[in-house]
Amino acid sequence: MEIPLLSYHFPFTVKDKKSMFSGYCFSFSRRKWINPFDRIRCCSLEVQGVQQPWLKPKPSKIDVGERKETVLEEPQMRKHPSSGICSQIEKLVLNKRYREALELFEILEFEGGFELESSAYDALISACIGLKSIRGVKRVFSYMSSNGFDLDLYMRNRVLLMHVKCGMMIDARKLFVEMPEKNLVSWNMIIGGLVDSGDYAEVFQLFLIMWEESLDGGSRTFAMMIRASAGLGHIFVGRQLHTCTLKMGVADNIFVTCALIDMYSKCGSIEDAQCVFDEMPEKTTVGWNSIIAGYALHGYSEEAVSKFYEMRDSGVEMDHFTFSMVLRICTRLASLEHAKQAHASLVRHGFGLDIVANTALVDFYSKWGRMEDARHVFDKMPQKNVISWNALIAGYGNHGHGEEAIEMFEQMLQGKMIPDHVTFLAVLSACSYSGLSERGWAYFKSMSRDHKIKPRAMHYACMIELLGKDGLLDEAFALIKSAPFRPTANMWAALLTACRVHENLEIGKLAAEKLYGMEPEKLSNYFVLLNIYNSSGKLKEAAAVVQTLRRKGMRMLPACSWIEVKKQPYFFHSGDKSHAQTKGIYQKLDNLMLEISKHGYVPERKNLLPDVDVQEERVILYHSEKLAIAFGLINTPGWTPLQIVQSHRICGDCHSAIKLIAMVTGREIVVRDASRFHHFRDASCSCGDYW
Repeated sequence: MEIPLLSYHFPFTVKDKKSMFSGYCFSFSRRKWINPFDRIRCCSLEVQGVQQPWLKPKPSKIDVGERKETVLEEPQMRKHPSSGICSQIEKLVLNKRYREALELFEILEFEGGFELESSAYDALISACIGLKSIRGVKRVFSYMSSNGFDLDLYMRNRVLLMHVKCGMMIDARKLFVEMPEKNLVSWNMIIGGLVDSGDYAEVFQLFLIMWEESLDGGSRTFAMMIRASAGLGHIFVGRQLHTCTLKMGVADNIFVTCALIDMYSKCGSIEDAQCVFDEMPEKTTVGWNSIIAGYALHGYSEEAVSKFYEMRDSGVEMDHFTFSMVLRICTRLASLEHAKQAHASLVRHGFGLDIVANTALVDFYSKWGRMEDARHVFDKMPQKNVISWNALIAGYGNHGHGEEAIEMFEQMLQGKMIPDHVTFLAVLSACSYSGLSERGWAYFKSMSRDHKIKPRAMHYACMIELLGKDGLLDEAFALIKSAPFRPTANMWAALLTACRVHENLEIGKLAAEKLYGMEPEKLSNYFVLLNIYNSSGKLKEAAAVVQTLRRKGMRMLPACSWIEVKKQPYFFHSGDKSHAQTKGIYQKLDNLMLEISKHGYVPERKNLLPDVDVQEERVILYHSEKLAIAFGLINTPGWTPLQIVQSHRICGDCHSAIKLIAMVTGREIVVRDASRFHHFRDASCSCGDYW
């Protein structure tokens, strides 16, 4: 039997400048290569010109290469520890007391010369894998080598697995090459390790070699290869592998099917993913999760929620990943009702204390300004990880509660939780949004000094925003110039926003030019500069920006806002009159405009900024977010907050109007625009009028 692999060229090159798949046919010819890695070139290493040290195998039983300094000379007399010590190590590992097992091994290692039983080494390998301890791997493997332990195929595979699971892929490649005998388990281990480390090109070359080595692969092998094709984003190769699974009779395997659903989803063909799902003989939890994730990945949020309800009604058991996904989809949809149902379901299904599901809940409530609910869920969690803390800190910061965000960060440190770069992003953003300049600088400096975290571009962008908010544009520009890396688009965008707020034409023009070079197709950059010119009275320069947009054929899509009422989303465009309640909506909005005008509201007609076009300026009183708010006020109880999603960045006029609408109606209004979350309450916004 022969299965053709169609000619396909990838957007990377190998040494001979030919595609690794060009003209290849899968066959069962029994060509054998002693060293398969001699036929493989690791693209990432070749590009950097790095010599691969693992291509030449040595005939020794175990060659530790670089580890010579750690290998002890073989003693004349071997010490045989009592079987009690070996069995104690095994019992510790069996009870997942990995660290204690390695500490007991340290004692034997210090004494030196002890011969351990194979089962003890097997247990120590499990301990190293459980702790992901690279140091433990090196010590256990070195001890094996120095004591001349003779490995059979099972133990060689275990040693290989230990290196793969701990991410030591260079050593794993070398061990694989030196194996005198390999089986399908060996091949699957090295292929799985390469897939997990993202070396997809090398994986495919190795797979073809394995095929010709006489091993035909199985369901697990094909599942990993399909994952690799998803990683490359090449649907054609994925389809060829799909064909292979059909001809090999493994297409119905649950791991293969789920990998196919994931691959088709990630490669942009949700229709194919749905077809594979429909053909599954038994739809499992993983299968349902895969198709839900596929729809969510491509922005089909409502379809993803619908699939969740289908899964629930089918009687398939849902896990914490199911609820975590659905809650994240609800965050995108601003769907409080669906989120409440998911919250109730996860409690009913026994995940009320699960760290993954509850972190997703904290994230949802935090992002939509329901900080009391978020804090309640957070406080009841028996265990918290850094992601849980990050979600709550970011929630406080995003909604203008900078002091509370800092308080939670200090509690996190007191609890010996180690912050990461996302934690500091949340803390610095909180300081920026709440105008806590001194604390922001203190935390920024503490990153590298106290926590050994090198500030990234996102952290610099926060500090630029913090300086910009205080009107220190020269200092913000100096910070960009002093960054230890090339300034990113986000950094220049933060400076441009500051220039727009403070109407600094000179620096704003420079920042805009930098952004044009980095993001020539991003419309918002042009509109920010356009409105800087407009607000500064530079009409000639503003006209030139408009001409540039027309010449490039670029036009901002009309803004769209939506709100969910009774689990049903309602969409609005500026000046929209297609809704069944149009008359009531416009009447309500006119009444609101009249009411807030008594409190000083005057329509801002001079600015188009940030992301609205000329046509929308003509209907400034009926922008999409205002219509959505009027609809929400008509159709929801007076005690519920309104949650609006806006496709563009909210304009200055709407921002001013919504602050006053929140005041006169006594309602909390949360708007998520393309820039950030805005939490309106009592004539103020969490952004501090800086966005």
